[in-house]
Amino acid sequence: MYWCKIAQTQAEFAAIEKLNYAIFVDEIPQHEPNESKRKMDRFHAENTYLIVYKEKEIVGMLAFRDQRPFSIDEKIGVVENYLEKGLCEKLCEIRLLAVKKEYRTGRVLLRLARALYSFAYEKGYSAAVISGTTREEKLYKQMGFTQFAPAVGTEEAKFLPMVLTRQQFEQNLLQRLANDNYTFYPGPVKQLGGITYSDISHRTLTFQALFQQMRQKLLQLSQTNYVATLVGSGTLANDVLLGQLKPLGRGLILSNGEFGERLIEQARHWALAFDTVQNAWSDPFDEKIIEAHLQMGTYNWLLFVHGETSTGTFNDMEMLAKLTQRYDVLLCADCISSFGAMPFSLENCYLATAVSGKAIGAMSGLSFVFSQDLAKPSTLPVYVNLANYHGEHVPFTVPAALVANVEAALQEYPARFNLLQERFQALQKLSIVQKFQLQTSSYPMILTLKLPKEYSGLCIDLKLNGLYLHGDSLYLRQKNFVQLAVIQPDFDVAFKQLREILTYYEQVVEM
Repeated sequence: MYWCKIAQTQAEFAAIEKLNYAIFVDEIPQHEPNESKRKMDRFHAENTYLIVYKEKEIVGMLAFRDQRPFSIDEKIGVVENYLEKGLCEKLCEIRLLAVKKEYRTGRVLLRLARALYSFAYEKGYSAAVISGTTREEKLYKQMGFTQFAPAVGTEEAKFLPMVLTRQQFEQNLLQRLANDNYTFYPGPVKQLGGITYSDISHRTLTFQALFQQMRQKLLQLSQTNYVATLVGSGTLANDVLLGQLKPLGRGLILSNGEFGERLIEQARHWALAFDTVQNAWSDPFDEKIIEAHLQMGTYNWLLFVHGETSTGTFNDMEMLAKLTQRYDVLLCADCISSFGAMPFSLENCYLATAVSGKAIGAMSGLSFVFSQDLAKPSTLPVYVNLANYHGEHVPFTVPAALVANVEAALQEYPARFNLLQERFQALQKLSIVQKFQLQTSSYPMILTLKLPKEYSGLCIDLKLNGLYLHGDSLYLRQKNFVQLAVIQPDFDVAFKQLREILTYYEQVVEM
């Protein structure tokens, strides 16, 4: 198996020096021989090395650098003199492209190309330049490079100044590589089927039939009496929920993660009267502490996040339902991450929220507010006034394509519950998960890893191989968390590749 990573260990740097010597001293007489048979690049401290492994053997590499002057500047002068102005906004240089002789196949080249594009493209470079040896001109052209200046060097070591522009990459290679990418994101969910009903008005009978089918399935899954469908994200649904709480008096908001904190922030913007119980991230809520608050008799509602996406924590709704019933407090829940991940009832919730683009597996774009009672008319702003969604007709434009997409996704239930559980159990068997999973009460939608220093490059290394973990959010980076969700439709293919790479990755990193 071939796979890529960024060089980080001393063993990798030693192997790079040996490969550098074999190619650029023994094969291409660019440098003088030495007894050590190793060659450290003069820009070593500034280089980022992308390396290709055949299982645990390094078989190919290239060096990425954006410090000026480039080595190619020294050969032909400032490269900007040869390139169009638009290409020179943000340049980088690729150097030391090298592959062991016995591995010079398209597979290694493809791995290097993918790694280069994944690494450099997202950094926003306008173009990459390279001094390509004439011996491997065909290889560079296959990667998308074109010559932009006359060849330089000696007959024994002649080089072609070549460039790969962002436009060339986007036109010729981006889509091809993107088709082989897999994500472990908790949303949005990749859609494998085509978009239908895009030309249907929300005023038609066709739409009404679709809408009612979706609505009935949502009510069945939630065990509630009413569901409002909004065009927007979960944040919008939570704002609608919070607007309903404003006239009810003082409440209590529980938080043990990023999205509990977000609820608190939204409630402040609504100027609600409330107190908080704020636990450390991933710590479960203590029943005795919650009860002590409710015993004071000052709260009319309680709001919490059921599935806290930021840590993969599953908060105990049954415990909170018993407490709120005991003290005649209305229970409200953010179920944005948990709804559709496993079967549970919202019959004891006054209000609860969910979305289309997470565990359900549909497209992002719709959010839902569940309730047991009709909302009372109020003077709230029109679009966030829940009463407007409880009438006989759809009050605002809802894309039929989104409704049809959700309705189709809901047809997978209840079998999808078992599917997500099986996937979650498979993830938990991975060695890296058993070693680094954040210890919390989890649920079959997402799990969180807290990685040690030697694994700090895991996200970007897997990205070089077309596997995307959830780790780019600021709150995850701040806590060194990396997450894997099980809701993507191509999970099985992605998981197979992930498991195979990790088999070797763990060995290499821990050498």
